[in-house]
Amino acid sequence: MPYFDLLFDIPGNQSFTYRDVEKPKATGKTAAVRAEAGKRAMVPFGNREALGYITGTREKPPPGIDEGAVKAIRRVVDAEKVFDEEDMALAEWMAAYYLCGRGQALAAMIPSGRRAASFLSLPDEEEIGAGPLELSDEQRSALDAITKGLSSSPPPPEAGAADGPPSLPLPPMLYLYGITGSGKTEVFLRSAEYALDMGKSVIYLVPEISLTHQTARAMGKRFGNLAATLHSGMSAAARFSEWMRIRRGEVRIVAGPRSAVFAPVRNLGLVIMDEEHDGSYKSGNTPRYHARQAAIRRCSASGAVLVMGSATPSAEAWKLMNEGTIKRLELSRRLSGGSIPEIKSAGLEQTDGCLTSELKEEMRITAAMGRQTILFLNRRGFAYFYHCPSCGFELSCKHCSVSLTWHKEKNRAICHYCGYSEEPPRACPRCGSLEAGFRGFGTEMIEEETRRTFPGLRIRRADADSTAKKGSLEETLEMFRAGQVDVLLGTQMVAKGLNFPGVRLVGVVLADTGLYLPDFRAAERTFSLIVQVAGRAGRYFPDGKVIVQTLRSGDPIITRSCSLDVEGFFAAELAQRKALRFPPYARLIRFTVRSRDPQRADKAIERAASLSAPLLPPGADMLGPAECPIGLIAGNYRRQLILRGPSMGALHSAAGTILAGYEKGRDSRVYLEVDVDPVGLL
Repeated sequence: MPYFDLLFDIPGNQSFTYRDVEKPKATGKTAAVRAEAGKRAMVPFGNREALGYITGTREKPPPGIDEGAVKAIRRVVDAEKVFDEEDMALAEWMAAYYLCGRGQALAAMIPSGRRAASFLSLPDEEEIGAGPLELSDEQRSALDAITKGLSSSPPPPEAGAADGPPSLPLPPMLYLYGITGSGKTEVFLRSAEYALDMGKSVIYLVPEISLTHQTARAMGKRFGNLAATLHSGMSAAARFSEWMRIRRGEVRIVAGPRSAVFAPVRNLGLVIMDEEHDGSYKSGNTPRYHARQAAIRRCSASGAVLVMGSATPSAEAWKLMNEGTIKRLELSRRLSGGSIPEIKSAGLEQTDGCLTSELKEEMRITAAMGRQTILFLNRRGFAYFYHCPSCGFELSCKHCSVSLTWHKEKNRAICHYCGYSEEPPRACPRCGSLEAGFRGFGTEMIEEETRRTFPGLRIRRADADSTAKKGSLEETLEMFRAGQVDVLLGTQMVAKGLNFPGVRLVGVVLADTGLYLPDFRAAERTFSLIVQVAGRAGRYFPDGKVIVQTLRSGDPIITRSCSLDVEGFFAAELAQRKALRFPPYARLIRFTVRSRDPQRADKAIERAASLSAPLLPPGADMLGPAECPIGLIAGNYRRQLILRGPSMGALHSAAGTILAGYEKGRDSRVYLEVDVDPVGLL
């Protein structure tokens, strides 16, 4: 009887051996399913039944394990293999690089569905950018560079060569750097066509599910049923059905957000990463992988080309372009009759409400022209902090060290981290003052003021509250695209990637929202968001306007954002990062512990620090141990330790040793998270 090695979605790299299923069962018209590597199986694991990944076969149990003690597989889940040796190699790399279990890496890669769903073809409808367009000289030059890279890309390494990150050379990497509306999508789609004509497959990554639908429409028009999407908004069954179509080779171009980088396409030739700068490409759960790093690995292993693009590259990409590691391809002008919008800042200091007189006047002009307005604020709710001027009391969450946000529609003060809510107080809970109340403003307040100021306009809000119902975001965006909405207001859902021909005016309601967060990327994120949302204006007409409202009109980040001075911003930002030794001039590994007992959390992070101190390589140092900037979330006290070094190699090795030592004496009431290359430190 054969035996099988299985991995599970748990920390650590240990595999567990099971004997073959006692008697494979046939169900209805389905033949009995046999166990083999590449399939999943339900097995007894401890005192429960768990889903495991079959990774290998053996003739007898491992040494020292009695045959009678080996448990049997209860049920094989898959009729066909859902992963292969290439997927397993990628999972092993992820586990090694991101310091997680191999089973955890596999679980992140493979959809959780267990049955096929009926497949719905991608919509075949007219869409801006969906059909071939006449290319500009800049677009043609960029496309020529990409197709040259595809034609001359190296063959994949020999089998067995992919035994670790250092053994694989960097793949050809190109960057389509162009202002918003300059035609990056058409170059991406033409590049995909070229790769498909070569017999290669393509993965097309976008940062948000809302952008996936737009990209899917363009791909559906261009490539028909050769194209598919993968994203978390699909049901588990639908994602699994698409996964199997891709694995069988029925699909050769796949679009989707972060996890689509794992799509099991055959003969991968090209990975496109649109809006490369976006933070959503980094996973917030174990394994905390970055899609850019996974894409580089996949391209290296497959002999494929990586093409990235953005109007606001990440600091890492900008540095690598300047050094020549990534080839820069520039698109400097808008197509379709548009031009760079006129951008002005407007001070909020003397404004009564959340819309300045300058913004209101431009909204009136825009409405009179029959054109559309986007209002952007990256903060939902009505007002975001409660303050008493008499005694200084602030209303905070009982389970998190953050302020509660007032949601007027629900008449609740809500925590955006754990969901705790309570009725807003009528007077200060500490001193009884009636002057206490909520300050600041969110998207609900903007909506209320806009409706009051412009009662004749059709207004729609797009944030996490208003689009909670499935399909509601797509409905709102379609209505806006069709001209059935005059003013679209919302959070970053409306800020990037979306293409609306009727938009003349964009109002950034408060540009300073995330500017002074205690995070080394705060300035980069603020600059990027302002430039991206400004790019929604005037894409098809030369009269676009952008009003950037701010409480810090003289701040260089705001002024550079308003002048779209990407070169100036990165010159200053990279100089500061270099002086402070932060990425991209250093590499970071962050250990975060959390516990419901603050003393246990303190003790655990101090122990991690004591393990780290003697292992740090030359040139490396340690930040902390310290309380996280948000020290309490959902009743868990959070502490952090950051390892910093000039390169990842020795730092990574030290982190692995620290983690192994920490696990030996781990307190079961303390949870440890490891984040390699963190994109934020909150």
